[in-house]
Amino acid sequence: MEFKILYNELIHSTEMIRALLAGVSQEEAQVKPSKSSWSILEVTCHLYDEEREDFREHLDFIISTSLKASAHRQDKDEWHPIAPQAWVKLRKYNERDFKTMKAKFFRERKKSLGWLKGLERADWNIKFKTKWRMMRAGDMFASWVAHDNLHIRQLIELRRARIQRIAKPFHIQYAGEW
Repeated sequence: MEFKILYNELIHSTEMIRALLAGVSQEEAQVKPSKSSWSILEVTCHLYDEEREDFREHLDFIISTSLKASAHRQDKDEWHPIAPQAWVKLRKYNERDFKTMKAKFFRERKKSLGWLKGLERADWNIKFKTKWRMMRAGDMFASWVAHDNLHIRQLIELRRARIQRIAKPFHIQYAGEW
């Protein structure tokens, strides 16, 4: 695994997310193209919760389980479950303040990047068995980077839908196939 390249990918994806969230008002951030889709605000809240309750904490848990010491783990002895799909409604993501949630996500990401910098020489082959699967530290880190890409794609689709709404009564077909 190329830690430096993946670490830089996380830095770059952070800036892509920042750009995709720029210029969007509270009202626009709350628009859901369909009942089953997420809004820009819901994606932002999800990224924030994943940043602090999933990827950083679980990667730290995997690494520190073998080291038996960690600043972030807070002496937790078990892999805590997450419920990202359920959190959207349970935590009322679409009712939150967009500006605040953006700031919270980027603050957590900055924390994560600082923490990750110290893991450059970590043993990425450390394994941890959850009740769902066997996972190595490297699997968790690579998944974290790939997770950003999923939501960058989602944000791009939401931004395109926003452009389509704003452009009415004009059409955007000339832009090309989507």
